Amino acid sequence: MHLFLADPDTAPFLADELRRAAPDAEQREIEGLGIAAEVKLDGLLLAFARQTLPSAVEIQAASINAWADRIIEAIAGVFPDDQPWRLHLWPQYGEGKAGQHRCELIHASLVERLKKRRRRLLRSLIETDAVLDAQTSLVQCILTSPETGWISTSLAPQAYGLRSLISSFPRGEVPLADDKSAPSRAFTKLVESEQRLGRQIERGQTCVDLGASPGSWSYVPIQRGANVIAIDRSELREDLMRNPRLHFQVADAFKYKPQQTVDWLVCDVIAAPQRSIDLLLEWLREKRMRHFIVTIKFKGHDEYPLLDILKREAPPLCTEFHLTRLCANKNEVCAFGLVG
Repeated sequence: MHLFLADPDTAPFLADELRRAAPDAEQREIEGLGIAAEVKLDGLLLAFARQTLPSAVEIQAASINAWADRIIEAIAGVFPDDQPWRLHLWPQYGEGKAGQHRCELIHASLVERLKKRRRRLLRSLIETDAVLDAQTSLVQCILTSPETGWISTSLAPQAYGLRSLISSFPRGEVPLADDKSAPSRAFTKLVESEQRLGRQIERGQTCVDLGASPGSWSYVPIQRGANVIAIDRSELREDLMRNPRLHFQVADAFKYKPQQTVDWLVCDVIAAPQRSIDLLLEWLREKRMRHFIVTIKFKGHDEYPLLDILKREAPPLCTEFHLTRLCANKNEVCAFGLVG
């Protein structure tokens, strides 16, 4: 079975999402983690899954060294000795630093054992926060107690091929950005989406910000040296309005069309989810942008099935498509990706 991690408050929505995607699939709730289900991963999009552990195996290990041995057993003879691989190892139990300390001891034991038995595997173990590439395999290990947990191995290029499900970040969590100079905390959603995508708005690029006021999603590209076309009926914060890289237009965000293809579409507009979905699909069909980050906002829970429209219609229009409830999201989901 595959293990899909979710925040405790969103696990029921993940279960519903899985039922809509695979009505006949067996699934069970794993308390404190998420949902385990027998489903096909190819083509699957799950907005409420924080992280995916393919073919996860529930295990027991009585000691630090036993944990290290179980990890080696999962990869020895499976991962080619010269193939880069990464290890995501974390505790999912208790409070305080005890679980994290145990994981650190397991990692140290693993390294020592690899030095003695599998030096080539140790040399190919990489420590990085970069987005997973097609050459890198992934081991994920969760401790649900000092002696129990789950292990999942994804041989390259599986993790890369399932990058809409498998996050490059351990447990799928991205630390929230901090910038007290931004107009609001909303900018954290934009930055997190960039990190998950492995792309960011750069100097000299052109970015359209629909529904831009008060300006948090324009603030980020302006700080980076990009040019921003900000569309709204209300002006942005005064300092942003004075910036020469900002081109403000009083207009309807849902009717605006750029004169030529832009590098980025970003949109955090407050609107009914169907309107935001239709807007994104229209821009995708007409190839108006090369990258996009769009928030789909909800008032309650009943409209979550509308996301299935995006899951069905957006991927064929994209080189890469993600649909995720970010760590920075509240009752909303972000769609982001590449076009062409």
